[in-house]
Amino acid sequence: MSVLILQNEIVHYEVLGRGKPLLFMHGWVGSWRYWMPAMQAASISFRTYALDLWGFGDTAKVPAYYSLENQVDMVDQFMQEMGIVKIAIIGHGLGAIVGAKYAMRNPKWVDRLLAVSLPDGSQALNQRLFTSQPAELADWLLTRSPDSESARAEAPKADGRAIQLSLAGLQDRPLNSSWHDLVTPSLFVYGSNDPIMAAPSADENDASHREHVHQVVFEQSGHFPMLDEPSKFNRLMADFFALASGESPRQLQLKDEWKRRVR
Repeated sequence: MSVLILQNEIVHYEVLGRGKPLLFMHGWVGSWRYWMPAMQAASISFRTYALDLWGFGDTAKVPAYYSLENQVDMVDQFMQEMGIVKIAIIGHGLGAIVGAKYAMRNPKWVDRLLAVSLPDGSQALNQRLFTSQPAELADWLLTRSPDSESARAEAPKADGRAIQLSLAGLQDRPLNSSWHDLVTPSLFVYGSNDPIMAAPSADENDASHREHVHQVVFEQSGHFPMLDEPSKFNRLMADFFALASGESPRQLQLKDEWKRRVR
C-alpha cells in the first residue's frame, strides 16, 4: 500500500511495472482495486498507477474535496508529487469524467485518454445513481463473477457524499457538448447493457472530422466492460496505447485481426 500526503490528507495509490506512466481512475463503485487485472496486463509496457479518489477506498474522506474540480486537482497534485510530466489516462465513470476534465485543462500533459462509461451529461444518467448508497450500487451494477468481487468488497468504503457531490457537479455544468472540445487522442468505451447510461450515438462521439476520437461499444458488457469482458478490454487497451503518435484510434474497431483476437 502506497500513500502520499496531499492537502494535509492521505491519498492512497498503487503502482506496477516500468515504462511510460499510465494512470487508472475508478468510478462511483469500488476503488482502484478492480483495475488490478488491467494494470497487470498494461504493466508489461507501462509504469501503471491507480488512485483512490477523494472519498473512496483508502483515501481520506473529506467532503470539502469531493467536487469534480477538487478531484481533478488531485490528479494535478499527484503528477507533481510523482515527478510525472506527461501521462496516459484510463478512467471509468467518475474517473472518466475526472480524466477528461484533466485532459481538457492540461492537453499538453496527457498523451492519450481511454474513457470508459463517460456520461453524456447528468441528464443521461439513471436516477438510481443519485439516490442509492455505495453497497446498493454495487449490487445493482456488478455481476456475480470472481472478477467483480474486488469492486463489491471495496464499495462500502466509499463515502456516499463523494458520489452525490460529484453528480451535483455534473448537474451544475452540463457536459454533453464539452467532450467535443477534447484535443487529446481519445477512445470512449461503453457497455451496451449498462443500466446507468446508454452509449451516446456514434454521430456525436465519432464524427468524421474528429480523427483523434473514437467510440467502441462492448455488446456483452454492462457498466464494467473491463470486468465483464476482460480479455477483449485488455486487447483493445493494448492496441490503443500502441498506436503511433498521430495515428487515429478510429481504425481500432475496423481491424480484422483485432476482431479475431478478442472473440
